[in-house]
Amino acid sequence: MTLNTIVNPNLVAGSEHTPRWNEPEFRRGGFHNLHNTARYNMSLRAPRVLSLRKQIDWKIGERLDVARFLAMPHFSAFVVVREDRILYEAYAPDFGPDRPHPLMSITKTTLNLMLGRLVADGSVSLDERVDTYLPEIGSGYAAATVRATADMNVANDYDEFRDWNYAVSGLVLPPEGCKEETFRSWLCGITGDDLQNRTGYELYKSANSEVLGWIIERASGRTLRDWLIEIVEAAGLAGCLHMICDREGVPEISGGACLSARDLARYGLLFARMGEGVDGRQVGNAAFIEDTRRNPGPPQKKPFEGMRYSRQLETDGFWLGHGGSGGQYMLANPETGTVVVHFSVLENESRHDSDLRVLLMKMMAAVAAE
Repeated sequence: MTLNTIVNPNLVAGSEHTPRWNEPEFRRGGFHNLHNTARYNMSLRAPRVLSLRKQIDWKIGERLDVARFLAMPHFSAFVVVREDRILYEAYAPDFGPDRPHPLMSITKTTLNLMLGRLVADGSVSLDERVDTYLPEIGSGYAAATVRATADMNVANDYDEFRDWNYAVSGLVLPPEGCKEETFRSWLCGITGDDLQNRTGYELYKSANSEVLGWIIERASGRTLRDWLIEIVEAAGLAGCLHMICDREGVPEISGGACLSARDLARYGLLFARMGEGVDGRQVGNAAFIEDTRRNPGPPQKKPFEGMRYSRQLETDGFWLGHGGSGGQYMLANPETGTVVVHFSVLENESRHDSDLRVLLMKMMAAVAAE
């Protein structure tokens, strides 16, 4: 018997090859439910949870810079955690403390923890070429060093806004009649000639992160899933880490994670504690994280003066953080042991607002420093 079917409307590419869930009109609902939208997904949970007790400091919410962001229409969640205390939290009416939200590119920060351990034990050298570990990789990365790849310092033919492939992670349907690629086959197709970055600034490419994830699997002999299980357990997450994958089960390590705001704060505490997890589990390398802060990679362009990209993290030399498409940011200050988390859903065409993000980062850095 043949039954009628229709194409999943959420996964149809609209303008600019953007899936419907990510178009401005549908984006807020799309982001708040992305963990249920992706065709391929894995879910990981910790056996023991880091207990967080409320010790609310109402002065945080009374700050004008904080109140401004909490009042914006794109706001979803804001959490401030120090050690095991929630110092402040706020949520939009259509969101809440247990709701998962896409981290987007904040997901990349997991690679700093993984890479740090492999560098420390000698399994990976930052100065080796990518094709030392991945001989099958294409010309877009073969001659690049691991360091340049981690620091967003590679010049190749990939463009972040033109070439990112939603179809690989099952977030948009491929064109009719086209074969569905996997992350690894897609990466091998990226081309390049002179890979040296001559701009003097960061060249942001999510493909770099996918390459690093592949190197980590190859050098360690362990799957990214195994690495992520360790991180989830060390963070003591209360809910699930939802991770979008390709059809082969390879996690979208550049931007596929979804967590609640509290759990993202629990995860961020791994950086505040310099890689140490609950029960003394070491999932990052303290020396590597410190070197990430103190010896960062290329500077970022205006309006992000004073900021540099370093081993899948952003830093001003003191705090560590990362943003994500739509207005997300996580910031960890190892000096104060504080993590600040912000979720939002920008409903403009580009999903970005650089000037607003600068103000957000300054606000979060100030809160974390106090």
